[in-house]
Amino acid sequence: MTDRPVLVLLPGLLCDETVWQAQIAAFGSEWQIQVVDLRGYNSFDAMAEAVLEQAPPRFALAGHSMGGRVALEVFRQAPDRIDRLALLSAGVHPVLEGEAEKRQQLIALAWRDGIEALARQWIPPTLHPDKRHDQALVEQMIAMWCRSTPEIHESQIRAALTRRDARPLLASIRCPTLVLGGIDDSWASAASQQDIAAAIPGSRLALIPECGHMVTMEQPEAVNAHLRDWLAATGDRA
Repeated sequence: MTDRPVLVLLPGLLCDETVWQAQIAAFGSEWQIQVVDLRGYNSFDAMAEAVLEQAPPRFALAGHSMGGRVALEVFRQAPDRIDRLALLSAGVHPVLEGEAEKRQQLIALAWRDGIEALARQWIPPTLHPDKRHDQALVEQMIAMWCRSTPEIHESQIRAALTRRDARPLLASIRCPTLVLGGIDDSWASAASQQDIAAAIPGSRLALIPECGHMVTMEQPEAVNAHLRDWLAATGDRA
């Protein structure tokens, strides 16, 4: 047993606790950290239910990318249990025109050529151009992806393609909230992060320079500085 407050961390597509290593190291002495495995579910609703089953009655919640969308579903299902919320490189829009077809191509690639082939195609564009040549980082991400299977990949893609429009939910969020993204993120743009923050009353916006989509791994120290302020925030609003 521990008296430390609980911080629940939700990884993105085909990701695991690897994406949160720097945050676990930075905050693990003060917070009891739970990284929820979102693999094996085919809807964001089911993922959110799994989070709530594993989490204590009250907890801080942070999600990256797909994990951010799941975090919003957790809030939708149990807003009174969320002490504070952080959305990192997250999106809120519904399925876009042409998105299903593009994602189906990725599903087919994973089944045909394997997860590593998918990872080597998908991962570099998520990073800031300067980080795409960081071989250690790229290989760490590829190894993380390869711990999943084409079946897991397809189930997470199916979940993404049945997601709700999260935009109407944002105005109801009243807990201390951080919206954080990379300025050079081509997947969850800086402009989209600004829009999300503007829609959540009293939220804080943090845009990390020289950073793409994988913020926690690309710029861990900058991310941790903003998370530290968020974790220290008090009151109903950030």
